[in-house]
Amino acid sequence: MIRTKKLRPTKNRCKFCTKDGCPRPAFVDYKDVASLKKLVSAQSKLFSRKRSGLCAPFQRAATLAVKRARFVGLMPYVGE
Repeated sequence: MIRTKKLRPTKNRCKFCTKDGCPRPAFVDYKDVASLKKLVSAQSKLFSRKRSGLCAPFQRAATLAVKRARFVGLMPYVGE
């Protein structure tokens, strides 16, 4: 019987944080629609922190940015 190595799942790193840590205050630009679309599913639902890999302050900032982009009309409220 051949033994296989069990691979540890890699932890998602926050794409907005630096090596020094999480910059305060956490800000995500609502006009940057390309990066916001990566945080949203096909039905325009936000991904969870576990799925998106963001830290807590940036998850809250991304949520606010998506809501602002929807209100302004840059992103749809429902999927296409």
